[in-house]
Amino acid sequence: MDQPTPFNDRLVLAPTHDHMADKYDDLDTEFEPQLFSSLERHLPRHLLDASRDTKHERMQQILRRYSTKEECHRRQGLEKYRQKIASDYQRIFRDPYTLNPKIFFQPTFLEAFRAKGKNLVTSIRSIMSEPVPGVYTFNMLNLNFCEKLIHEVKHFDAWARNTDSSILRPNTGNGYGVSLDDIGMKATLDKLMEDYISLISRVLFPDVGGCSLDSRHGYVLQYGKDKAIKEVVSDLHVDDSEVTLHVCLGNQFAGGELVFGGQRCKDHVNDGTHIEKEFDYLLPVGGQAIIHRGCRLYGAKPIKFGHRYNFLMWFKSSVFRELQAHDKGFKDFCDECQSQKSARRNEWVAAKKRELGL
Repeated sequence: MDQPTPFNDRLVLAPTHDHMADKYDDLDTEFEPQLFSSLERHLPRHLLDASRDTKHERMQQILRRYSTKEECHRRQGLEKYRQKIASDYQRIFRDPYTLNPKIFFQPTFLEAFRAKGKNLVTSIRSIMSEPVPGVYTFNMLNLNFCEKLIHEVKHFDAWARNTDSSILRPNTGNGYGVSLDDIGMKATLDKLMEDYISLISRVLFPDVGGCSLDSRHGYVLQYGKDKAIKEVVSDLHVDDSEVTLHVCLGNQFAGGELVFGGQRCKDHVNDGTHIEKEFDYLLPVGGQAIIHRGCRLYGAKPIKFGHRYNFLMWFKSSVFRELQAHDKGFKDFCDECQSQKSARRNEWVAAKKRELGL
């Protein structure tokens, strides 16, 4: 069992931007080398100038808190699986594998990121709509690119069937998904997180680690009346992420609205005491993105006819998770925590009134 982390060795939420992080690509390590370079900027000041080996060992200790032995073995098997795909699978498009902003994004999205400094915050907010409190929508992906991504995923599915190759599905609730890292889109997704989503999250979700995203999981799911999708609207859930991005890739369909409830910390994910009776609905539109905290309860209504392809990304912050492990108080983002906090405050006030004979 890990020893408690000394207070002065804990990660800090705000990164040290002027620190030049070491490279870890040459090390035989169980985690992505890029993750260490990103995480290093959140080490306390007295560790920033330590040797690379010291920093690496400290960061591995932190990351292992959130990674089981089974996950380590799974990562090793996943690497072999991806190497086989890279050697055998013939891609049909080039565009998804290198992030070219003019091909990927709609003009309004690109224009927002041309601003600098403080103007960038205003510019990012200017393209956002907030139809549900804490849930933002904006036009993001070019429809032509969406079409190519759908065809690439279909082509990969067909290749797997024709070659009797198994597909490791990215989501246990859907048997028709493809992890985009598996088919070679790692560089694309890394750049998307670093150059775009990290900036958006810094503006919209600083309270849940949006300032320190350092890992992600990206995949495409296919939904349809004949596909493996849970039909129950009340089957709300939260993601294992700090920030979740959905982009509707389109195709012809009806239904499939996203359903939103409140927010939950990990201690109250399954606590239904204050589950909201009213939910908000959003209908996905091709090329449009929806972004929200991963702790937000949500689900999807059934597809009435046709098929919908959805591009999803989960973004995580090791820094936020490490800090959360030492935070035993009420969570500001959790509706259940705040409800309990309010109830305790009311109990205290009522007790004081009785004490004073009021």
